[in-house]
Amino acid sequence: MPGGRAPARVPRRPRLRGALATVALLGPLLLGAGPDGSGETVSLAGNEPGQRLDVTLVRVVDPASPADPEGPAADASTRLLAARFRLENTGTVEYNDSPAPAAHLLDTAGKRFAGLNTATTAGPSFPDTVTLGPGGSAEGFVTFRLPKDAGPAAVQFALNGGLADDVGQWSLP
Repeated sequence: MPGGRAPARVPRRPRLRGALATVALLGPLLLGAGPDGSGETVSLAGNEPGQRLDVTLVRVVDPASPADPEGPAADASTRLLAARFRLENTGTVEYNDSPAPAAHLLDTAGKRFAGLNTATTAGPSFPDTVTLGPGGSAEGFVTFRLPKDAGPAAVQFALNGGLADDVGQWSLP
């Protein structure tokens, strides 16, 4: 497989803090992603019957620049990171969800950052809501705001606004 081992399907875990969070979230669960994304696909189930997506982390841009100089931007203590995902509805029902809150970034200190719909020059972001019939697909960026000195460690994605029990995870170099 390109970029090393396949991405992980991570069971949903209760939120942990500090060093325990780092070990629990980033330890043996981080599996190979290349510098621009792993290109690996994870099949994820939603909380309702028939909900299933194949999710691929295509590319990661770090740092990312805001698309609109007048819009929200990173300040002196933060930066933007943009992750491009490809979503393919492999289920039997329509996928109707918001990809930004479905995605999270984990840093090397175990902190978790929620995805944003902030447009960057990396490329087009997903709309607020993506609707895909069975067999449909879409591609777009989800943006994360994180401290300038944070080391990105992994990106996660789960259906149902990030609340599904089935979680895909890709490690970042």
